[in-house]
Amino acid sequence: MAHTLGRHIALIGFMGAGKTTLGAKAAERLGRPFLDLDRELEKSVGRSLPRIFEELGEAQFRVLEAEKTLEALSDGPPAVLSLGGGVVTSPQVRSALREDALTVLIDVDAETAWARTRDSSRPLARDETRFKALYAERQPLYGECADAVTRDLDGVVLAASGIQLEEGSIARLDELVPPGDRELVADATVLGLHGIPLEAPVHALRGREDAKSLGAVERIWRELRLGRDGMIVAFGGGCTTDAAGFAAATYLRGVPWVALPTTLVGQVDAAIGGKTAVNLPEGKNLVGAFHWPLQTVIDPTLLETLPERERRAGMAEVVKTGLLAGEPLWELPLPELVRRCAAFKAAVCLRDPHEHGERAALNLGHTFAHALESAAGYEGLGHGQAVALGLLAALRLSGLETAAVDEVLEPRPVRVNREAAWAALARDKKARNGKTRLVLLEAPGAPVTGVELPEARVRAALDELIAD
Repeated sequence: MAHTLGRHIALIGFMGAGKTTLGAKAAERLGRPFLDLDRELEKSVGRSLPRIFEELGEAQFRVLEAEKTLEALSDGPPAVLSLGGGVVTSPQVRSALREDALTVLIDVDAETAWARTRDSSRPLARDETRFKALYAERQPLYGECADAVTRDLDGVVLAASGIQLEEGSIARLDELVPPGDRELVADATVLGLHGIPLEAPVHALRGREDAKSLGAVERIWRELRLGRDGMIVAFGGGCTTDAAGFAAATYLRGVPWVALPTTLVGQVDAAIGGKTAVNLPEGKNLVGAFHWPLQTVIDPTLLETLPERERRAGMAEVVKTGLLAGEPLWELPLPELVRRCAAFKAAVCLRDPHEHGERAALNLGHTFAHALESAAGYEGLGHGQAVALGLLAALRLSGLETAAVDEVLEPRPVRVNREAAWAALARDKKARNGKTRLVLLEAPGAPVTGVELPEARVRAALDELIAD
């Protein structure tokens, strides 16, 4: 599997790549322990690395380094591990990395690595010619071990979540999607725009919320011919990945799946984190399962064909993410916007994969949004428009400025049945003992979950979203 639920994240790379710095930050962001194997080796031997290296020689140093690394890979809860630059020379370590970790190469060019290490006490960073020769020697070993390559923190988080985010990646799907028996569940409109992205039997779905019905999923179940080792590939927007992911979660009691989101909603939110679901007339996403995709392939160039309505729908999720992060992510250029939002959600979901705690914050604005969508019968009211209104209500109840939502999303009250909307809100999945529980903000970047307010205040906030 490509994601790291239940597995270590191992950072490899040459001297000066920044593995220790990035590893500590990644561990904090993902809520995991951090082990710097260089420091662990120093503690176990009771001497500094340069002294161990010089007193015992490189051969014995490598034996000790490999032993400590193998011990870390085979023990303890899933952690972020920063490995020594030369430990990949051990065949046993390379084998253990394949079995026990997702391995991320922290890339650095030889010139930068030399500039960072030449004045250090590292025994192998004293002669530039030898240093660069060693750099060249190790590159094939790093390439053999690496499941992903990056230079920054967001890249580590995306890799840890099984997300391959790359412009033009749609053209390399046969290389990126794991081989085997595959069947494609795709939005019919997306197929018309982009064609069939990889060779496989195709199951076409109608677009938007029509895809998220029990009837649509039942048709997928009945058409599938996969065995337990087969794989569903979902190609479309958030509704397609929700429905295909739910079909994968339930078919033969669960088969692997891969998400290929084609909309902004899908790329920054819906296809990330393993939530899958279908709708019932009584409410949105009332039937579903947590079933993490084996891999998620995100190609921002697919957004070039996105209609303005769908782009605006995605921007509602971008604004939500920016409010949760406390940063105006909606101001970034599109590829960077997608990357930052995807990495933010991925980190939250890895810290809380089954929504037992902080992941609930990602529902900011969605309690109201789902109520409005249900009252509209999932027709005539787009998800993005509903989320924009829900964010407006959440900010008002939080006592915060609504400028970001007003200016970027321009929400307008909608015509739906007030009683139907209130009934749907009361039935929201997050309600407890008949009381609605909301996600609000103490400030941008400081969400609060499980907030219970007087019924009159909540109903008044909902009423403000509904046109007379």
